Amino acid sequence: MFIKSVKLKNWRNFRQADAQLADVSYILGANAAGKSNFLDVFRFLRDIAKPEGGGLQKAVNDRGTVPKIRCLHARQDTEVKIEINFVDKPDDEYISWQYILGFKPEGKGKHRTFVSCEEVWQGGHRLLKRPNAEDKKDQLLLTETALEQTRANKDFRNIAEFFSNITYLHLVPQLLKYSEKIGGNRIEDDPFGQGFLERLAKIQEKTRNARLAKIGNALSQAVPQFKELRFTKDEMGHPHLEARYEHYRPNAGWQREDSFSDGTLRLLGILWSLQDSNGLLLLEEPELSLNQAVVEQIPLLINRILRSNRKIRRQIIITTHSEHLLSNEGIDANSLVILKPEKEGTTIQSVSEEDRIALQAGLTVAEVILPQTRPTQINQLGFWAE
Repeated sequence: MFIKSVKLKNWRNFRQADAQLADVSYILGANAAGKSNFLDVFRFLRDIAKPEGGGLQKAVNDRGTVPKIRCLHARQDTEVKIEINFVDKPDDEYISWQYILGFKPEGKGKHRTFVSCEEVWQGGHRLLKRPNAEDKKDQLLLTETALEQTRANKDFRNIAEFFSNITYLHLVPQLLKYSEKIGGNRIEDDPFGQGFLERLAKIQEKTRNARLAKIGNALSQAVPQFKELRFTKDEMGHPHLEARYEHYRPNAGWQREDSFSDGTLRLLGILWSLQDSNGLLLLEEPELSLNQAVVEQIPLLINRILRSNRKIRRQIIITTHSEHLLSNEGIDANSLVILKPEKEGTTIQSVSEEDRIALQAGLTVAEVILPQTRPTQINQLGFWAE
């Protein structure tokens, strides 16, 4: 399954928005335009559907209740609504599945969230419509979505599984380097990579070694003097990554991850995630900590990995405002989602016909589209102290 389109009502920055997605989509916009908030739509649905529990109430409360989620420009309409349309293959036009979820605050002292609308459609046939007769008899049933209930989602469990398999990556190299020293509680689902090595340790050895071999080959092209990468455990059983570099001392020792550069660790995390075969992958600003020459190759790298392995069926959504990443000529106009801040909230736009012509003529996204996301008053920033 692949997400074809997303419609939003009153979600954070977005009063009304409709985005068309490709197998690899690039979300462009100025700072605070809503790029992270757009990704959070999918993390929110994952949090509802994940099998270890939590559901709607926890997903909302983790974000600070419905008033914190609801768009500030929503005046009288208090409902937040998300619509996801699925296709079987990225190039399909026929919508195979549709999931719609609307929710509102209770409006009383308990601050609970109630489902205002939940629908599931398969091939134009509606499988679920809520509120239903049972909900009207017992309003507490509306504190849970059907998506999070094993008995209720049996006819559309593939949607629940799709959402629960979503991966978000914004690896922070320092958290990986010093995870043992930092200790303490980790953020649920560990989006910042503090438990990255523990996740590697759980992968079957043959699969892990094959992936690391591919990553090692890629790193040898991007990291000076890099030669070899391996997984190991110390005397206490803690997992580590070690790298060997070409050196004037032929028998020089291996370096562990706490000696890796930030860019090496971030690229390593991206390359590992791209090799996972299941689920939607959300990449937030993959260009951070990386040399511009490496950043320029990220779109090509993603395309090659997805095309070279038929077992990998990942859809990827990337947020970026990197000129170097968007200078790659392989980025298709249909893969661009442009966020435009307006007085009544952020709108989502596709590429105009005029811009398509410019891209077809050989200009890059960095030259044609990126300047349109530039803040209008940015030239005044240098005079802030006057």
